[in-house]
Amino acid sequence: MADNRRASKGGCTRADLLADDEERDRAICGRSLACDDATALAGMGAHDPTATPYFVLEKLLPTIGLDAQSHLLDVGCARGRVLAYCADIGCPARVTGLEPDSELAREAASWASAYPQLEVRCGSVLDEQLAPYTHFYLFNPFDTAVLTRFLDRLERQARQAVTVVHMSDNGERFAYLGRSGWQVIRQGSIQDHRLPSGCTVRVYAHPQTYTIWRYDPIRAE
Repeated sequence: MADNRRASKGGCTRADLLADDEERDRAICGRSLACDDATALAGMGAHDPTATPYFVLEKLLPTIGLDAQSHLLDVGCARGRVLAYCADIGCPARVTGLEPDSELAREAASWASAYPQLEVRCGSVLDEQLAPYTHFYLFNPFDTAVLTRFLDRLERQARQAVTVVHMSDNGERFAYLGRSGWQVIRQGSIQDHRLPSGCTVRVYAHPQTYTIWRYDPIRAE
């Protein structure tokens, strides 16, 4: 996939980085996709929606083999930052955003409808048919109990090998351990980001872990 990163305007703070992300949002879809809302769905296990910074997406998504035959599901897409990134770089895959909050889903769908390869739906991943998807992106969308149910459902429905990118999965990766058919492709942590200007920005107060998993139902047999 092409790398269309825009240069920072020169600020060296976290606020500057996030402001640059919002400017990129507006260039792609005419509005900011930042999201710091408190969820109204905490009782269902949902976490507060958060837009993934573009530099994180640039680190993770180009490595997972998205092509014209791929279909990526962004689980808990909020206002659609992952979809905007994919549209911006000309990703050939189909990309679906699934968001349980109806207002956030409406906002994401309002701009994503301009891109034929993008789709946004309101709903729970626990009600979604998962077999059509080849790739999944999770930016800490829900608690471990819901994650476990999602993984159980994915194992039942997968008809081909799938890739799961789980960002900010502190404590959550244990839900994957001991499951047959799963393999770690890559893992690491993200805390700081070095800007093109050369300065380093502390983005997260604590390192945020990520894991790229591969689940193969044939290996699970």
